[in-house]
Amino acid sequence: MTPFQTPLPFGLPRPFQALPHPREVVRQFTPNWFAVTMGTGILSLALGQVPVSTPFLRQLGECLWLFNAALFLLFSLVYASRWCLYGNEARRIFAHPTVSMFLGTIPMGLATLVNGCLQYGVPRWGAEMVSLAYGLWWVDVVMALACGVLVPYMMFTRQQHSIEQMTAVWLLPVVAAEVAAASGALLVPHLDNPAAQLQAVITSYVLWAYSVPVALSVLVILLLRLALHKLPHQSMAASSWLALGPVGTAALGMLLLGSHAPSVFAAQGLPAVATVAAGLGLIAGVLFWGLGAWWMILAMLITARYLREGIAFNLGWWGYTFPLGVYALTTLKLGYELHSAFFQDLGTGLVAMLVVMWAVVGCRTLKGAWRGELFVSPCIALRCGRGE
Repeated sequence: MTPFQTPLPFGLPRPFQALPHPREVVRQFTPNWFAVTMGTGILSLALGQVPVSTPFLRQLGECLWLFNAALFLLFSLVYASRWCLYGNEARRIFAHPTVSMFLGTIPMGLATLVNGCLQYGVPRWGAEMVSLAYGLWWVDVVMALACGVLVPYMMFTRQQHSIEQMTAVWLLPVVAAEVAAASGALLVPHLDNPAAQLQAVITSYVLWAYSVPVALSVLVILLLRLALHKLPHQSMAASSWLALGPVGTAALGMLLLGSHAPSVFAAQGLPAVATVAAGLGLIAGVLFWGLGAWWMILAMLITARYLREGIAFNLGWWGYTFPLGVYALTTLKLGYELHSAFFQDLGTGLVAMLVVMWAVVGCRTLKGAWRGELFVSPCIALRCGRGE
């Protein structure tokens, strides 16, 4: 037994017992951990938007947003340290057919922080938070654009894939751009400069188009894979919910653009375009929401089947949270736009489900992280690098 594995006073276990040395936390750190910031971030936003929102819920959401910002900073430092200290091993991610997909979780986690700056930071600290959000949003845009094309390029040139092994994680690098599009739409009404507003609107539409058609193409392949080869291994059980993410985000992005883009187009002397943008946003939002309902019901049925067989916990469980959260926000937005009690009540119920899921997954993650069981880099285990 190594010194760091000996028990702490009062019989408390020392952290990282499952690792040969604490430095393995850095060596084994992968982008999968940024899925934690996605799930935590979407919950922080949802708590402040439910129709029955109370000061307590809003304060809880704000605390979660600040906690999520600290988590994102911590994870960024650890992952950057891995590249500095174990660069040769870190580069193996580009050849790994699964872990490389999780590079998309980094910009998506950042997007929740940008949205939180607008939802919580502006009321508390003023207009300075708009400048911060605007700067972070452009960083997020660049990262999302890069993930959306470079990860597929690596799939086509360096990685080994097959339809039988395909899962919904293929969506992760692609969806980052549409998440950034929704954040850009939220940013528009906070900007004072009309030119900056127009730039943000056009960029958001481009990001949406950059992502959604590709994501829908992946979903078509996913349906074929499920029909031919049935459900993936239990370790990928949570991936059944990932398909809900791009559909829900596509709906939310169009709803938000439909709310904020018309005034920008009208100010530019384009009233006809403003009318089209408003109608298109609502109609597209409803259509994608309906598609999302199909995927959510299917994901529930698949999850129930997995639960009967038993599912071992892993970081992939965070895939239950972000898609559900995005769909909940979309439902609440539809309730607001349509003045519909049905959508408002359903959205509130989905947020309640998200709270329960986040609590369960969060506790299991904390326990696994303390023991060190969740710090595993498949790239190292498989030695999946070029020429290796």
